[in-house]
Amino acid sequence: MMPSPSRYIFNRFQVANRLLGEHDVPLACVEQVVTVNDAKGKQKVLCSNQKLKFNPTELILYCKDFRIIRFRFDEAGPQSAKKVCLAIAHYSQPADPQLLFGFEYVGKQYYGSLGERVNGVDPGGGLQMPLFDRPSEWDREIKRTGAAEWRVCSINEGYIVSSSLPEYFVVPVSLADQDLKQYLCFFTAHRIPLWCWNHPNGSALVRMASISDPLQQRKLDQRICSAITKSHPQRSDVLKSDLDKNLPNIQDIQAAFVKVRQICVIEPFEESEEKWLSSMESSRWLEYVRTFLKHSAEVVYLLEGKHVSVILQEEEDRDLSCVVSSLVQLMLDPHFRSLTGFQSLVQKEWVMAGHRFLDRCNHLKKNDKEESPLFQLFLDCVWQIINQYPAAFEFTETYLTVLSDSMWIPVFSTFLFNCPQQRTENSMDFAKSKCIPLGEEKALRFPPVWDWSQQFTPKDQALFNNPMYVGKGATCVQNGTVKSFRRTKKNYSSTLRGMPSSLRNILMDGHDSLTLTRRNSLVPRLKPDFSQIREVVESPTERFFRDWVSRPADLQGMLIPQLLPSHLALWRLYFLRWVPEASIPKGGPVTAYHKLSQLADEVEKLQSQLRQYKGGSTPTSNPSAPPSDHSRMYFKAGSTHEPSSTPEYLSSSFPFSPVGNMCRRSILGTPLSKFLNGAKIWLSTETLANEAL
Repeated sequence: MMPSPSRYIFNRFQVANRLLGEHDVPLACVEQVVTVNDAKGKQKVLCSNQKLKFNPTELILYCKDFRIIRFRFDEAGPQSAKKVCLAIAHYSQPADPQLLFGFEYVGKQYYGSLGERVNGVDPGGGLQMPLFDRPSEWDREIKRTGAAEWRVCSINEGYIVSSSLPEYFVVPVSLADQDLKQYLCFFTAHRIPLWCWNHPNGSALVRMASISDPLQQRKLDQRICSAITKSHPQRSDVLKSDLDKNLPNIQDIQAAFVKVRQICVIEPFEESEEKWLSSMESSRWLEYVRTFLKHSAEVVYLLEGKHVSVILQEEEDRDLSCVVSSLVQLMLDPHFRSLTGFQSLVQKEWVMAGHRFLDRCNHLKKNDKEESPLFQLFLDCVWQIINQYPAAFEFTETYLTVLSDSMWIPVFSTFLFNCPQQRTENSMDFAKSKCIPLGEEKALRFPPVWDWSQQFTPKDQALFNNPMYVGKGATCVQNGTVKSFRRTKKNYSSTLRGMPSSLRNILMDGHDSLTLTRRNSLVPRLKPDFSQIREVVESPTERFFRDWVSRPADLQGMLIPQLLPSHLALWRLYFLRWVPEASIPKGGPVTAYHKLSQLADEVEKLQSQLRQYKGGSTPTSNPSAPPSDHSRMYFKAGSTHEPSSTPEYLSSSFPFSPVGNMCRRSILGTPLSKFLNGAKIWLSTETLANEAL
C-alpha cells in the first residue's frame, strides 16, 4: 500500500470484506477508466473495445463508491501496461447482463459438485426476513398492519400480466381479479395500483403508474378510489399525489450527484476549501434531499392527521415512488426502523416493486441518461432522520454506507436487475447455456444482499448495531428488574417531539393541499411580517404539527425530520471517507459511538448477571477472560483488549481507511507490479487479443 502524505498520519484500519481483497475493486464499481502518458501530456478516457494509440504511464480508476485508484507503470513494459488498461476498460463495461460477474459466481459457487448448497441456499440456514416472493409473506404483512380489507393477488404468476410487477402483490378486497385484468391495459406498463402499507386508523398508502388512456382517466380514477375508500373503516376520502409534478426528475438528481462527487473527491481539496460550502449548495443535492423529505412529511400528515388514504402516482411507478413510499413508512412505522424491518422495506418497495437497479446503477454502461442515484438519495434521506433521532433506529450509518457499497458488488440479486422477471429470465437462459441443473427451481437463485455473513464476519457485522437504539423490545432495568419497552396500539405514532413552530410554514406552505412547486417550495420565507402571521387563522395542517411539537418524544411513534437548511447536513461518512484531508484522527461521531458501545456492552453484561441472580444462580465473572462474542456491540467494555480510551486507529472515516483514495496530488501512485506480483497478464477475449498494439 502506498504511503500517506507526511502531513496526514493514519493508523491502518479497515473492515475486511470476505468477497474482496484489500485492494480489490469490483468491475461494476468502476465508473471511468483513464489512461495517462506523462511524457507526451496525453490523457484518454477508455471505453469498451477502443484502441489506445499511446503507451500509458499511469492508470486512474474513478470508482462509483467515491474512491479514486491510481496506478503507475514504472516497472511494467509498455505492452503489458496497454493490455491491463484495455482489459479493465473492456470487462468493466459488459454488453449483456449475463456477462456480469454475478452469473459466473453463482453458477460456480452454488452449483458446484460439492453439494453443500442447494440452488443458492444453505440447507441449514435461511434469512429471518421476508423477501415478498411468495403469498404467505404478503399475508403476514397484511396481518401485521391490520389491513383487513386488502388481499393478496396472484394474477401475475409467471409474469403473464406485467413484466415489471412482482408475481404477488396486494389489492383491495372489493376489486376482483377479473376487474384488475380489465383495467391493467390502461395503466403504463400494465402497472395497476399496488398496496404499500396500512395505518392503524385504516388509511392506506398506495402507489400506481399513470393511466395511459386519457379517455379512461376519470372512469378508472373513480373505480380505484372507490375500492380504496371501501377498504377504510370510516370510508374516508382518497387523495392523489402526482410525484412527477412535485419532485425533481431523475436527470436533475443525477446532475446534482455528479456535482457532489466533483466537489468532494475529484477537485483538489486544498484549492476548493474556501468555496466548498457555496459549491455544495450550488450542487442542489441537499436541496433535493430536503424536497423528498418534505413531500414525504406531507403524505404523513394526510395519513396520520387527516385519516385519508393516499395514492402516489408516477409515470411508471418505479423511481420517485420508491423513495417517497419508503420514507413515509419509515416515518410512521417503527418496525421499519429495526434492521430486519428496514431490509424488508427495501425488499418490498424497491426490489419487488421493480426499481430499475440495472439501469439506474448503469451496470452495463449503455445509457448514461438512464443512470440516477435514487437509492443513494433515499439512503441520504434516511441518514438525515437518523442524524436527528439516533435512538429511534436499530442500525447505524456504517450499515447504510455498506449497503450502498454493496450495489457495486454484482453477485446479489437485490441490486443486479430491473425487476424480478428480468432476474428469472436471464438466470434461466444462463443456466441452460451452462448446462446447470436447476432441479425443481424455476431459475438460478442469486443470493440476496441481506445475508451479511457472505461479506462480513459476525464481529464486523456488530458495527451495524446502534448502541442507543430504543426499540419495541429494547431492555431496561427498573428497580432491579429487567423489563422491556412496549408500545400499545392506541399510542401508535401519537407523540413525538419534532421541529420548532417556525418550521411549519416551510414544511406545509401554509395550506392542506399536497402540491409542491419544485423550485419555490424550497425557498424559506425571508423576513416575514410577524404582525400578519398573528392575524392568519391557523390551518388544520399547522394545528396538527403544533400539537405534535407540544407532546413529549416517542421514539416508537411518528418521526418527522426538521427541514430547515441548518437541520440538514452533508453525510460525511459516505461522501468524504476517502479524503485524507477531511478525516479527523480520533475524532468525529465514531468517538461517541465507541463510548456508547462500551456502555451498552456493560449494560448487557449487568442485565445478564441480574437474570442469573433472579434465577437463583450465582453469576461468575473473570476479569481476565476474553470478551464474549455474544454481545451486539463492536466495542466491548471491561476488556484489556478494548481499552476505555479512544483507540489510535479511530477517525471520522471509521471503519473505512482514508488512504483508500490513491489519487491525491501529494501521493504517488502505486506501481502495478506490487499488486500483480509478477503474474502473467493475459487476455481471453478475441477482441482484445486482436487489438493492434
